[in-house]
Amino acid sequence: MLIDSTYPKSFASDNHAGVHPDILEAMAAANHGDAPAYGGDQWTSDFEERIKESFGPGAKGFAVLNGAGANMVGLALMLGRYDAIICPDSAHIATHEAGAAERLLGVKLMTVPTEHGKLQPADIKSRLSGIGNPHESQPAVVSISQATELGTCYSPEEIADLAEATHAVGLRLHVDGARLANAAAYFGCDLKTITTDAGVDVFSFGGTKNGALAAEAVVVLDPSLADAVPFLRRQSLQLASKMRFISAQLSALLTDDLWRRNAAHANQMAMRLADGIADIPGVSLAQPVQSNAVFATLPPAITATLRRRYLFHPWDEATGVVRWMTAFDTAPEHVDDFLDDIRKAAASL
Repeated sequence: MLIDSTYPKSFASDNHAGVHPDILEAMAAANHGDAPAYGGDQWTSDFEERIKESFGPGAKGFAVLNGAGANMVGLALMLGRYDAIICPDSAHIATHEAGAAERLLGVKLMTVPTEHGKLQPADIKSRLSGIGNPHESQPAVVSISQATELGTCYSPEEIADLAEATHAVGLRLHVDGARLANAAAYFGCDLKTITTDAGVDVFSFGGTKNGALAAEAVVVLDPSLADAVPFLRRQSLQLASKMRFISAQLSALLTDDLWRRNAAHANQMAMRLADGIADIPGVSLAQPVQSNAVFATLPPAITATLRRRYLFHPWDEATGVVRWMTAFDTAPEHVDDFLDDIRKAAASL
């Protein structure tokens, strides 16, 4: 759908937001003179150092072009041709990446029904019965999303429990961190606490949903895996020639906690929206609000009325659940205007 400048603020996705001014400024600063291609530049070196500062001296960061690509490169590091990935049935790799893992990696997804989108240690055990059986795919990786596709967040303790259960049976833990910043902001912790310290092996660090133009990263915490990334990144079409412009964005996010400020604001706007619907008849929350996502249940008539003016996604038409997303540039007045229209639509029923 094409929209003009008078269209209200989108609540469909944090991908709809623009670019944070500090990130634009960082890209502009990188746009002077020539620099070596494919990561041989100072901006990429700076980014790699910031990854170590944020995630520990053993962490190695690799800039890539998009989130799905980050997932494919990260997962490929840990998988053989007959292996499988254990993940929630709502995981992004299972629902919104067009079968990329199956097609590109040639592996099986062992999905698990979950409550609020969160995998539990017992869920891992439920998919291990075929280990050693040559007739079945072999579980090798557990993959979770942080935040989940339902907007909920794994606490550091929950991730540590998953890591322990994963490593106890010889598997590795992967985190799709498209909204990792939102989860860390929700718990008030740093990025290292919910990754390195919790026992994660490989994760993606999302920038695009948090104020960047097009910047994601694969971060490897298991030192035995890092040497393969440059080759897999190239083979997966995720090696940018003018990498300095991606690295500059990621460095900007990791400077002076810009990642936290952007994510915390988006989370606050989501909570403002969630609090605002509490007294609207016929409207209720469908999931706990722990990040920048609000899942609400609406009567179909309200949804239809609102969608004539606002962009947002129906999530489950059978139950009336919709998803509203906020971003770093969502203003309180955007939320309040939206709430006013929700109230008007509810009052007209």
